[in-house]
Amino acid sequence: MESPFPEPISPGKTRIGWIGIGVMGAAMASRLLSAGYFITIYARSPSKALPLQSKGAQLVDSPYKVAKCSDVVFTMVGHPSDVRSVVLDTDHGILAGLNPGGVIVDTTTSSPAQAREIFQAAKAKGCHSIDSPVSGGDLGARDGKLAIFAGGDEVVVNWLSPLYEVMGKVTYMGKAGCGQSCKIANQIVVGANLLGLSEGLVFAEKAGLDERTFLNAVRAGAAGTTVMELFGGRMIDRDFKAGGFAEYMVKDMGMGVDVVEESEDERVPVLPGAALGKQLFSGMVANGDGKLGTQALITVIERLNGK
Repeated sequence: MESPFPEPISPGKTRIGWIGIGVMGAAMASRLLSAGYFITIYARSPSKALPLQSKGAQLVDSPYKVAKCSDVVFTMVGHPSDVRSVVLDTDHGILAGLNPGGVIVDTTTSSPAQAREIFQAAKAKGCHSIDSPVSGGDLGARDGKLAIFAGGDEVVVNWLSPLYEVMGKVTYMGKAGCGQSCKIANQIVVGANLLGLSEGLVFAEKAGLDERTFLNAVRAGAAGTTVMELFGGRMIDRDFKAGGFAEYMVKDMGMGVDVVEESEDERVPVLPGAALGKQLFSGMVANGDGKLGTQALITVIERLNGK
């Protein structure tokens, strides 16, 4: 299939917009700036834009204005409600300002049903929408090693590949919403790994083992995971700085266990492990720790053990 776009993406010609410059968004946008792309950004807190402005980004005061001067607009915001507001607001949203042929790329972990809705809304305006949430945390964003899961028209995903390559490795998952479904499944696996790692470290300490020696001993065996590499040392060091907020895991895993609310058929999975994981992360939020990193899940297991 031929590309619907007149020119391939290139740093000198393709105008990029970026909305959402938290830990992940700022790192991803920074990589595009370093690759030579001109980026227009919007931030609810303009002071947070200063590091990107120092690298050449242009700051404007609405998502509408970002879209008006961009060919491709990325979003990396917090919740599905934020995506809806930023993209679909009839006065100030991206779609209100995006020129025909423009592309929305939502990298937020959001709802598959909403991704399909935005896809149709963009199509009605002669634009394109790709849902492509990411995995790999703050280090993956910084180093350009994110796993990216894309849903929508494959030809558009292929056209976007020069941008994706700056940030990590993209996999085309299927029609609109499939990128989000893949990310939800990813979070179910990550949540289970974080729980297992937390319990393993708590057990090792209770058994009198040196925790670092324990990690080094098991990481090369079947217990070794990317989650262990990313977060094992941080758990031991009590480094709970957020690459991804714990409260977002409640949202992400909730979209897996609560799919009955938007299911289009009877294929609703029973996910007891994910349901438990959601409750444990909810416990973090209840303890006032929702803004800590996901690796702080170990504090819940420690509390259950009287620590």
